[in-house]
Formats: sequence, structure tokens, C-alpha cells
Amino acid sequence: METPFISYKIKFQLSTTGFSFNSRRLQLMASQPGILTEWPWEILGNYKYFVLAPSAIYNTYSWIVSKENERDFTLIFILPLILSRFIHNQIWISFSRYKTAKGNKRIVDRSIEFEQVDREKNWDDQILLNGLLIYFIAAFVKNSRNLPFWRIDGLIWTFVLHTGPVEFIYYWFHRALHHHFLYSRYHSHHHSSIVTEPITSVIHPFAEHIVYTAIFSIPFLSTIFMGNASLVSVTIYLTYIDFMNNMGHCNFELIPKGLFSLFPLLKYIMYTPSFHSLHHTQFRTNYSLFMPLYDYLYGTTDKSSDSLYEKSLVREEETPNVVHLTHLTTPESIYHLRIGFAHLAASPLKSKWYLWLMWPLTLWSIFITWIYGCKFTTERNVFQHLKLQTWAIAKFSVQYRRSSQRKMVNSLIETSILDANKKGVKVMTMGLLNQEEWLSNQGDLFLKTRPYLTVRLVDGSSLAVAVGLNSIPKEATQVVLRGKLTKVAKSIALALCRGGIQVFTLSEDEYRELKQRLSNEAESERNLVLSRHKATKIKTWLVGEDLSKKEQLEAPKGTTFIPFSYFPPETWRKDCTYQTTPALLVPKHLENIDSCENWLPRRVLSAWRVAGIVHAMEEWKVNEVGNTMFDVDKIWEATLRHGFRPVPINLYHSEADVAIAKTK
Repeated sequence: METPFISYKIKFQLSTTGFSFNSRRLQLMASQPGILTEWPWEILGNYKYFVLAPSAIYNTYSWIVSKENERDFTLIFILPLILSRFIHNQIWISFSRYKTAKGNKRIVDRSIEFEQVDREKNWDDQILLNGLLIYFIAAFVKNSRNLPFWRIDGLIWTFVLHTGPVEFIYYWFHRALHHHFLYSRYHSHHHSSIVTEPITSVIHPFAEHIVYTAIFSIPFLSTIFMGNASLVSVTIYLTYIDFMNNMGHCNFELIPKGLFSLFPLLKYIMYTPSFHSLHHTQFRTNYSLFMPLYDYLYGTTDKSSDSLYEKSLVREEETPNVVHLTHLTTPESIYHLRIGFAHLAASPLKSKWYLWLMWPLTLWSIFITWIYGCKFTTERNVFQHLKLQTWAIAKFSVQYRRSSQRKMVNSLIETSILDANKKGVKVMTMGLLNQEEWLSNQGDLFLKTRPYLTVRLVDGSSLAVAVGLNSIPKEATQVVLRGKLTKVAKSIALALCRGGIQVFTLSEDEYRELKQRLSNEAESERNLVLSRHKATKIKTWLVGEDLSKKEQLEAPKGTTFIPFSYFPPETWRKDCTYQTTPALLVPKHLENIDSCENWLPRRVLSAWRVAGIVHAMEEWKVNEVGNTMFDVDKIWEATLRHGFRPVPINLYHSEADVAIAKTK
């Protein structure tokens, strides 16, 4: 499969005030990939993990049926070792994303987009390859059987061989990969990621990994044939490789300066994240694997290595201009967080069958969040001159709705607001249930108890109303309103009635409440109708999350369901269209979007979240909480002016198996 021609303007330069990019043009030509570019099990998709199954099952079976004095613990040890590598790498992914979102000690400021996440989603291919090799060695190399638990001489030899042959061969192979012929066919795939994440370290074509595996096998095979290998030496060396690989690509500096002061020679045998980051921005320097010794020997050390290291170490945590405060939704949503599984976070929230295998961790997270809560930073974005962050409260939707948890939830929301106020945040938007009336009167309670707040609290209702109104087909003259009468629902219904569109309600209570608000507007009041029978013939429905299956089945074929609630309703009809909850497609200059906001498509943000950006851009000095509703027309005009657009219909998800209902 051809990889498209990629071009970057990436000359990275240090200055006394920070970092900047010059306009030197580097062409990453990958339109003619070399042989063995693709992985052999790529066709298997998510079933690729089964390539290890035959060996794992056979070794486990052999261990079980063997007599106790004949059992080879090495056979049963391999699978846990492989699994530990998955866990180790995932910990680094989560830790790195959390640290870079906060901003302290971050090295490179450029954004990560969905293209990079997609390119790096198969980071675990190299673990499968290594696993197959280990199983092969265990099966066919006699000396690899019945390895002792510990041998100090084997461990010493392992790192002697790494320092010598491995680092030396890798250095020169790496330099060869930067020759145009090999670079354009293989190594450019790795360097497509200017801003690195831990998993960037292992994103290479299959052919490259064959060579890397051969190089890294030198200490393993040598100690095995020398007869001094042990389970500990194998485990420590594999862990060392993963640790150093992930650390070198994590994009934040974590090696304390005092360590190099105590051990000056350490700089030659241990690189830092900033040292390797320069290789991804300068391309012709810092080629070493983990030990900069060979860069110093052969004169390829970047001159700015030390200064970038020191600048990164003292970089303080970023102060955002706008904060969006959200929370966990379903128990499975922890894996869809940006600091969770990167490939899941890059897709709309859905229920995945294989996440049931994670049930011990899922139950543990529910237990912990039930007795303890906190807020944490999940994401950072940039919109022109604004710095944006998303904070999440570690409570699930079901916990928000429990009366026993409300005091703690309110306390966490208040703590988040006070923290934002202390940091100098301009605007904080209240996402999902954080703005519920039964929690804090839609945020109004916090303003009344903390009148000195300088941060502006925005629930985004006016923009949600604007999105809802502009989602109704232009030809529609009648709509059905069904769902809990929230602040947004009432405003949409009243605006439609005043605009000459008939609004049909199915509930007498809803009808009475809306009619009372139109009591002095006779013409508008005539547009409000209570009729279940007539509603079943109308094809435009404004709905809340509580829309039942029975009510959906009453709608005619071809009905468009337009949600006005934070959460979408369940989807039961394949012959109808379900639009997304109030949301907007973001402009290209909103940067560093590499994850989806809950169930929304890529590069689509909820109206409640976008409202905070617009308020900050316009520098409006108003709060929008409680019963306060900002000017709907004014915020809609400003939103469009800043490049946000209605979500195209082809991005909506109408399949019944989306299972969005489980987000409630």
C-alpha cells in the first residue's frame, strides 16, 4: 500500500525566549515503500494477537502435563513477560499524555493530530514479533530451557554486550537509515511524528524491526550460548529497552539535573528525552540508541542538547485561558480518555466487547472513585492565542446521580472552579452533569457563595440552543418536542413557537409549563400543541436523553431525531436519522485535537465546550449560569465568525449498535 508524500516545515531552533521553527523544507518521501514494509499479520486486524495463541497454549499445556520434576518454568514464564510489556508501555502512554497536557517540562509544543494516532495505533506489533521469537528460541535452542532465576554474570554480560555491539551497530545502522534511499523507503515513517509520544519509539516498517530485533538479540543469544542467561537478565534487559525507548520519546523532561552533577559521565551512557527529541526535529544529529557516547565520539551531537535539556527542566506548568470541566461517563469511558488507550480515545465512545476482559480494573476504578474523587487534566488544545485545557472529575455519571455522592461532587466542582480562579483562567465551561440544576442550580450556587470569582462560568446553553435551532430542516413547519424540559429545551421550544413553527408535545405537564411562559403571547401560544396522535405523523423530533423505545417506534419512517440534551438517547430505529447532541465542527486552526469528545465524531466539540472558547475570544465579561441565557443570535454569529461550523450530516451515526445509551 502506498504511503502518500508527506512534507513538513520543521527546522527546529532554540532561542533565548523559547522554541521556534524555521522554514527549511524536509520531504518525507514514502510514496515508494521498500519490501517488507507491512506487517505480515496486518490483514488480521484486532485478531492479530492470536498469532501468539498456538505457542502460548502449547507451552502452557506442556508445562501442565509434565511431571513436577521435569517442568520447565521458562515455558510458563514467557506469556506473563509478554503481557507485562503491554502494561509497561501503556503506563508510559498514559503518564506522558497526562504530563504533556499539563505542560510542565514539556519539550516540543507542536500539536499531535488524528493522523499520528492512526499511524501509531499498531505500536504493539513489535511485542508480538519479539514474543514469537522468544517462543521460537525456547522451542529450538536447547540452552534456553530451564533457565535459572538469577545469575549475576549473565546480567553483567548482557549490559556489556549492549554497550558495545548493540549500541555501536545501532548507531551506524541508524545513520544509514538517514541516507535518502533507505530514509524515503523505510525510516521516514518513524520521522513522520515530529512531536513524539512513547509509542512513537516502535513505529517502524516491518523490515526495520527485523533488523532491530536481530541487533537486540545479541545479548540474549550470546548469554544463552555462554550458558549464563537467567530469567532475571532477560526480564531486566527487555524492561530496560522498553523503558529507555518510551522515555526518549515521551516529550517531557524527567531526568533531574542533580543526577548528572553527581555522576558527570552518566551523560555518555544515558540519553534524555530532550536529547532524542532533537533527533526528531533536526534529523541529522543525536543518532544514538540510548547511550550518547557514539554521538560524542563521531561528532554528531547536537550543539543545543544541553541548553534544550535545561530549558525543558525549568519549564513551568501551563496556565490555560479556557477550561472545560467534564467528568467520566460510563465505567468503560476510562479507557476512552485521552490518557487511556490512544486508539480508543481517537474514536467516538462505543462499547467494545474486548473491554470486558478489563473488568478487574474497571471494577477497581468504580470502587476508588466511589470513595475518593479528584479532578485531573486530560487534554490541552490551542485556538489562535488561547490556551485550552480539559479537566475531568473522577466520578462516573451514575455516581453524579446518586444522592449520597452529590455533596462530594459539588465539593469537587467547587474546588475546580477555585483552582481555575487561582490560576487566572478567563472562562470555565461546565460540561455534562456539572451544570445540572439539582447539583448547583446550573452553577449559579457557586457564584452566589463566591461573588469575588474572576473566572467567568459559562454553561453554554445559549450556543446549544443556537445549534438546536439551526439543526432543524428549513422546510420543517412542525416539530415534536419530547424529553425533560431543561433550560435548553425550553428555550428552543419557545423560540420555535415565536418563529411561527408549531411545537407538538406529548406530555400534559410539559405543555402546561411551556404554555405558562407564552401566556402573554397569544400568537406564539397557538403554535404550542398537545397531541400525541398528530405527533406520530411529524418527521422532525427534538428529543432528550430519556426518549424511550416505545416513543421512537411511534415516529414515522424517515424521522430525524435532534437531541437537545447533554447525552444522546438510545438508538432503536435503523430507518430514521439520529443527529448528534448539540455540537460543532471545529476549524483547522484549533490544534492538538487527537481524541474524540465522548460519542462525538472526530474534530467535533460539544456546543457547551465551544461556548467557552467563543466567550474568551470575544472577551465577554458575563457569566451564563442558572437561569441566565446569553443572546442566542449574538453567540451564533460569533461562533460562525471564528470558524466553527454545523456538523455535516454524513458525520452523524445512525447505526443502532452505537450503544450510546450506555453513556448514561
